[in-house]
Amino acid sequence: MKNEHQCTAPDQFQARDRLTRLADFIFEAGMLRKTPRTGYQFLGSGAENVAEHSFRTAVIGYILADMAGADRLRTMELCLFHDLHEARTGDFNYVAKQYNSCREGAALADALAGTGLEEPVLDSWKELEDAETFEAKLAQDADQIDLIANLKEELDLGNRYAEKWIDCALKRLKTDVAQQLAQQISVVDHTDWWFLARERSWWEKKNGHDKSE
Repeated sequence: MKNEHQCTAPDQFQARDRLTRLADFIFEAGMLRKTPRTGYQFLGSGAENVAEHSFRTAVIGYILADMAGADRLRTMELCLFHDLHEARTGDFNYVAKQYNSCREGAALADALAGTGLEEPVLDSWKELEDAETFEAKLAQDADQIDLIANLKEELDLGNRYAEKWIDCALKRLKTDVAQQLAQQISVVDHTDWWFLARERSWWEKKNGHDKSE
């Protein structure tokens, strides 16, 4: 039986040098900008692509690791590559996963073949999937917190069904720091940060500046 993480088409990749394969890989990673996260069709509002999700998940992973005194860069690395295979497989939401499956490891192995990045990235992906290290648990929690933040925005904008989704996502969290951060995200107005960015009177000044200055 073939190892799931083994490259399935080695010959065509071996014909390309490493720099060419790295260029291929960069273009492939760019496909995540065009790959939608599909769960929002069930929520009825909201939208994002996998690249957007992966970026903020990595930021959240860094934050959680800092809060917990864990390895920040390792956690961020686990987050960064966690959905890279979706450039080939597409995103399977929770409903679709009940009826469909895909060879995620094989997709990622093929994406990395010939790049010289196979060992570190596949090792990171396996660590995340196994969820045995603390950093992997933090990375999985970061994935859920990014969803919770998006759902809170949809709730603030009037989609009452988002609250049910938030409750479900909160129950998936594995670490104390993630639960603390997620609980705060679930009660803070998603617009506060930019209303509070400057003194309140700034909003009353024409074109955002005081004529007297």
